[in-house]
Amino acid sequence: MSNYYEQFSYLAKLCRIELAKEDQEKLQNQFAQILSYIDQLKELDTERVKAYRGVIDTVSSTTREDVAQEILPREAFLENAPDHVGGMIRIPPVIKFD
Repeated sequence: MSNYYEQFSYLAKLCRIELAKEDQEKLQNQFAQILSYIDQLKELDTERVKAYRGVIDTVSSTTREDVAQEILPREAFLENAPDHVGGMIRIPPVIKFD
């Protein structure tokens, strides 16, 4: 179960989420329960189960039309960014070349 807590800590760090200690413990427990349930589902034999595509059809038929709207002002957008330079969001490198 401690592996779930390590995964939660890693995700919180990636998402830059800061939580109060009691909230962190609550969310860690919920996260561990969800991943534990997923691990149980992985044990099921689904070899002979036919794939269900109804959900995909439903999602594609309920998507909204892409309509241009007013954009968020750059200043308001950058307020939520952890770091920015010259009006652009700075992120840590994703790909490292050796």
